[in-house]
Amino acid sequence: MSVEQHGFQTEVKQLLHLLAHSLYSNKEVFLRELISNASDAIDKLRFISLQDSSALGDDTQYHIRLSVDKDKKTLTISDNGIGMTKDEAIDHLGTIAKSGTAEFFKNMTGDSAKDSQLIGQFGVGFYSAFIVADKVTVISRSYKAAANEAVCWASDGEGSYTVDNANKETRGTDIILSLRADEEEFLNDWTLRQAVTKYSDHISCPVELLTTVKPEKKEGETDEPAEYTEWQQINDAKALWTRNPKEIKDEEYKEFYKHISHDYDDPLCWTHNRVEGSQEYTNLLYIPKHAPWDLFNREQKHGLKLYVQRVFIMDDADVFMPSYLRFVKGVLDSNDLPLNVSREILQDNKVTGSLRKACTKKTLQMLDKLSKREDKSEYATFWTQFGAVFKEGLVEDYENKDEIFKLCRFASTNETTGAQDVSLEDYISRMPEKQKNIYYLVAESYQAAVASPYLEALKKKGIEVLLMWERVDEWVMANVREYGERKLISVTSEDLELGELEDAEDKAKQEEVAKESADLIKRMKDALGDMVADVKVSNRLVDTPSCVIGSSMMTSQMRRLLEASGQKLPEEKFTLEINPHHELVKKMSAQTDPESFKNWANLIYEQALLADQGGLKDPSAFLKRVNSLLLK
Repeated sequence: MSVEQHGFQTEVKQLLHLLAHSLYSNKEVFLRELISNASDAIDKLRFISLQDSSALGDDTQYHIRLSVDKDKKTLTISDNGIGMTKDEAIDHLGTIAKSGTAEFFKNMTGDSAKDSQLIGQFGVGFYSAFIVADKVTVISRSYKAAANEAVCWASDGEGSYTVDNANKETRGTDIILSLRADEEEFLNDWTLRQAVTKYSDHISCPVELLTTVKPEKKEGETDEPAEYTEWQQINDAKALWTRNPKEIKDEEYKEFYKHISHDYDDPLCWTHNRVEGSQEYTNLLYIPKHAPWDLFNREQKHGLKLYVQRVFIMDDADVFMPSYLRFVKGVLDSNDLPLNVSREILQDNKVTGSLRKACTKKTLQMLDKLSKREDKSEYATFWTQFGAVFKEGLVEDYENKDEIFKLCRFASTNETTGAQDVSLEDYISRMPEKQKNIYYLVAESYQAAVASPYLEALKKKGIEVLLMWERVDEWVMANVREYGERKLISVTSEDLELGELEDAEDKAKQEEVAKESADLIKRMKDALGDMVADVKVSNRLVDTPSCVIGSSMMTSQMRRLLEASGQKLPEEKFTLEINPHHELVKKMSAQTDPESFKNWANLIYEQALLADQGGLKDPSAFLKRVNSLLLK
């Protein structure tokens, strides 16, 4: 076969350009990434060998090997894992197969420091080789291929790469880095040992360094003994999660997280649990500091690394974590599942449900501890990154609903900064003695929520209202009606239930105003006709002339979301609530000309619709009406 030349995927070109300019502050991170990939390749082959022992041939001892050639200035990282075919090399090394790549590059700023962090969040894996190398050559032989069916992939990290046939006596992959002149420190044994100890000591298979050994001259010998080379293991090679948690340093936990997640940053927190009894398993679970780019893609596989009796089975085992905890990274090692377990078997296995409950419980306990730390900024980071996803659990995980609610954070009328740092316990602790319910408002944005007319009467009474504006809030609050024994009541509901907060004097005044306004209400109903379901005097408005209340359970935000997704919904008629004390309503009431009164009634109704819906079906007619009344 003649050498084939291919162009990189556009995103890869951009990424390589950034990496070539050494954006990473710790350049040795490339070694961690390449060793992690080698470890994954070995794990995959180990799993295949459970069903097909012939996959290993005579090469049954797994290893990752580092060797240097000081004359050629190359560093080689080799493994005897699953290997790649030609098509796999093109697919894996020429493209970034991750959702969210467009969003990732859209966020690039041109500021090296900021872009470096973005790259770290995205996880660049193999491409990190170009941090230190001006040429990378990959020679790989799939475990299914013959010696003359290997592939050679090479690139200088600019715009293209070549693919050619190659011969390789053993299965697995060799990555040969031609180091830049200013990166030759990675030709030194000491530098490599230090980097492996720091980043990859926990890799469960041996990492070996080809070392030159100079024997000591024995007494009586006249000639210098000849030097020789040998492979020396330079990592501990004991799976971190199998060790006693009391013996593991925080730095080791952090580096193991980076190994399994390919994240550049430390995790927010972690929990390590070993359980013995009716079931035997170990889990090591982490909460990241940053949301992945595909967090909101529920179809994208997320989950834990599954091991059975220390043998790697699969990545992204999603059955052990509910969807609302899909951001959790970690390892689950079970002694109760069969070694040949598959995704299909996991779905129906009785052990799976029990392990899922246990992992969920441990995660919620970990988050509870995080929320109680003295440094509140850490939990604020969690909530900012993952709160919108975490809230899905209020609907999806009824069994743990109250625990999830305790961990939720909200903005409120008591906190006017927009920060979402109010817990339900905070809210309840501030409730007036007569208040029995929890009040909330879902709006399009924080600004819209703060300025909402629906809050006016409650603010006047000193009642705190929780403010929500994320897309998930619509769905969640439509399905969750209470917290403990307290009702959750929307301030936009048709019958705003104030209970004991509405004292007898207020109620009497309200009834009196309604009675006095009976004639005005009738005139407005006649003027608006079929446009409205009803017109009534409002008990929630103070500074605003009017508002609209939907008769269905569907809020205006939910309606807009469904319509934006292409769903056709029946037209809803609203109840118009008016504030008879407002000057505009008084001005309307004073109109004796029926046509003029109708114009004012329409204006007050359309204002309320605009405030609630964010738009009108006929804005030009509204503007004509406004102009006409202004000119008068």
